[in-house]
Amino acid sequence: MENFNAVLIAFGLTLFAGLSTGIGSAIAFFTKHTNTKFLSVALGFSAGVMIYVSFVEIFQKAKESLIIPLGEMGGTTLTVISFFGGMLVIALIDKFIPSAENPHEIHTVEELDNKPVRNKKLMRMGVFTALAIGIHNFPEGLATFTAALENPSLGIAIAIAIAIHNIPEGIAVSVPIVFATGDRKKAFRLSFLSGLAEPVGAIVGYLVLMPIMSPLTFGILFAGVAGIMVFISLDELLPAAREYGEHHLSIYGLISGMMVMAASLLLFV
Repeated sequence: MENFNAVLIAFGLTLFAGLSTGIGSAIAFFTKHTNTKFLSVALGFSAGVMIYVSFVEIFQKAKESLIIPLGEMGGTTLTVISFFGGMLVIALIDKFIPSAENPHEIHTVEELDNKPVRNKKLMRMGVFTALAIGIHNFPEGLATFTAALENPSLGIAIAIAIAIHNIPEGIAVSVPIVFATGDRKKAFRLSFLSGLAEPVGAIVGYLVLMPIMSPLTFGILFAGVAGIMVFISLDELLPAAREYGEHHLSIYGLISGMMVMAASLLLFV
């Protein structure tokens, strides 16, 4: 029963993180201006949380787990390989998404003040952005779920960081679709569906990996999760934070995220 509750909590956190793309859509529809300074600090904060927790907590736990079956040298080596393997997975996902529909492109609410242009290219861009974000969200969902299953307090921190990360993605899906069609409901649905990839990633990961879970499997997976989160922070969050606001704001957010994560980890020492 306790194990079932842990799975339920982990899945709930992953669902919350994924569906935050819907928050981005809501911001696009119900506000007149994009608070770029807030988004810049928030995205930097999210990156700080994810980078700090990846290196200080997740990487170390993965190494401890792999040392059990493989010894000090073997466990440490496989941790490093798995860490960069996680980076490679997310980099390959990035590579196979056409740059014209890249989900990292920054959009603002102000763009919705323009009249719909019924442009098929824009509609295609919005749909492909939703699809691209959905593909990105799959490993993110697995990362959130795995971390939450190992340590719910760690899972909460990562879920909040990923949720912040997903808010601009919701705007990125919604803006071109609304601009192309004038249909806000359709834009919200697509944005919402792209976020569902995270809980789907969690379910698939759980069904595939749980039957073969061991210290070896867990260590490889956890080190890969650390690599995925560091890559997302450096490739998506920090560049987006800089584009939304001043360079210094994103760095202040980054340092604040690291400090908050460090303080929260100290509480559980």
